[in-house]
Amino acid sequence: MGRISVSIGSNIEREHHVCACLDALSETFGTLAVSRVFESEPVGFEDGRNFYNLVVAFESRWAVGALQAWCKRLEAANGRVKDGPKYSPRTLDIDILTVGTLTGRHDGVELPRDEILHHAFVLQPMAELLPEDHHPLTGKPYLDHWAAFAAKDQRLWPVDFVWNGRLISRAG
Repeated sequence: MGRISVSIGSNIEREHHVCACLDALSETFGTLAVSRVFESEPVGFEDGRNFYNLVVAFESRWAVGALQAWCKRLEAANGRVKDGPKYSPRTLDIDILTVGTLTGRHDGVELPRDEILHHAFVLQPMAELLPEDHHPLTGKPYLDHWAAFAAKDQRLWPVDFVWNGRLISRAG
């Protein structure tokens, strides 16, 4: 399949669940490219707990359906309630953003994920991690999309974050 990018979010025991997700991704897929970790205000949620959000990229030959099933199993293993309210606190949320240059519906997953171009908590880490990669539908680099992003009022800021004993994200 090629390069996969996923978004990771958590607003319950954020450090624990993000680290658990990174551990599982690394153990399953090997080398990871990891964006900075951002704290963001919740969008659409009544519960005001801030999220940690980041984007991770890795190489895989897995089919989209297998990737999606793996992500859902990992969410469940981290306490995510499958049938909970849409805008409720999350232990772990993993969304497939891109699978190579695939577009359209694959194994029930719409690619690329629409959130990339609509939410700062996805687009900013994507633009920092993969600035020259091109969005599969628009053909424009993610850095260009971030530069033109209209909803910069979606507040988020980088935070210090340690994974596997090393600082992978620095505030400021």
